[in-house]
Amino acid sequence: MTASWIVIGLGMIVSLLGYYLIPHNWGYGILGFGLAHIILGVLDMFRQPAKNRGGSN
Repeated sequence: MTASWIVIGLGMIVSLLGYYLIPHNWGYGILGFGLAHIILGVLDMFRQPAKNRGGSN
């Protein structure tokens, strides 16, 4: 869970950096990269841990 929050926080920082650079071509790519990290961090929070999934060992 802590790793998810770290990824979301870094994504927010990168997204803000990209937002301020938007008039340049690099700004859109950096903003998208940051937004992708935010989305992946949120999705990681809802993922079940491997030990709780149940399976054969």
